[in-house]
Amino acid sequence: MSQRKTIVSSVVVFTLVVILFVFADGLAWFTSDIEQHIFINIRLPVLLTAIGVGSAISISSAALQILLRNPLADPGIIGISAGASLMAAIVLLTGSIAFLPRVFDSVAYYVLPIACFIGALLSSFIIYALARKLQASVSAVILAGIGISTIAGAIIGWLFIYAPPQSIKNLSFWLMGSLHNTNFVSLAFALPIICISAALLIMQGKKLNCLYLGGASAQLKGIDPIQFERKILILTALLVGTSVSIAGSIAFIGLLIPHFVRQLVGHDNRIVLPVSALMGASLLIITALINEWFFDMVVPVSMLTATIGGPLFIYSLLKQPSILTNANRN
Repeated sequence: MSQRKTIVSSVVVFTLVVILFVFADGLAWFTSDIEQHIFINIRLPVLLTAIGVGSAISISSAALQILLRNPLADPGIIGISAGASLMAAIVLLTGSIAFLPRVFDSVAYYVLPIACFIGALLSSFIIYALARKLQASVSAVILAGIGISTIAGAIIGWLFIYAPPQSIKNLSFWLMGSLHNTNFVSLAFALPIICISAALLIMQGKKLNCLYLGGASAQLKGIDPIQFERKILILTALLVGTSVSIAGSIAFIGLLIPHFVRQLVGHDNRIVLPVSALMGASLLIITALINEWFFDMVVPVSMLTATIGGPLFIYSLLKQPSILTNANRN
């Protein structure tokens, strides 16, 4: 499929999925005040969260895979989401204890994204430093991510011991991902960060192409590799941290979407990044629809994305075994 057709197709698919979500219950929200209230205050925030988070995770994963020269790079696998989740857990568990609930709730919308960004940024720079020191090998990045995730999980476990029971229940569900924890206040703070960071990252597509041949080749084209790589890390940390702050940790989308996109359009990041954003948003909206249609309760998003994404990723590997070949070479 040509690049132009793929871009048009991804836009069409995204538009159709949004229309399907909006009119999933027919036209009842046009005629009923109650249905209109439900749509505006419950369903619309879910839709906006799915669009923002799905695109943020997909586009940041696509950039990380180029930056780390690692086809397995994903915020969840290599530990970036774990760093953001750790900071979120600290804010949620200690903040609700140390402050009056009403006072904490009023500032959590602003504190949580900042804390998650700091956690994601620290994890990113640790992984990046280890990858550079160990020549960006796949095993080094994966093992570093496992180490960071293990440390973060251990600290969260200790926090659980001293946290109130209700806080533990809320955090456990939140860490598995949810599109239902947002409202217009939190989205008004988070979505502009995601939109600006994603736009800036898409603008770096041409320079990301230069990294395919290594830092020396990029330098010959007038790019400062160290400064450029730091810029990409900051942008991806902003995207991942903000996503975790409003939806928790969501698995597999970042690993799955960029590989499918590259199979369709090739490796030009000027095309890969925006198409990944559209397809990631579409997949997360579909996940929200599945949750709504087939379950009587709110199922954690990571359970659904892993259930859908696992078989699709195996299919992707069978269609393009060079993914593993390239990974072993790294």
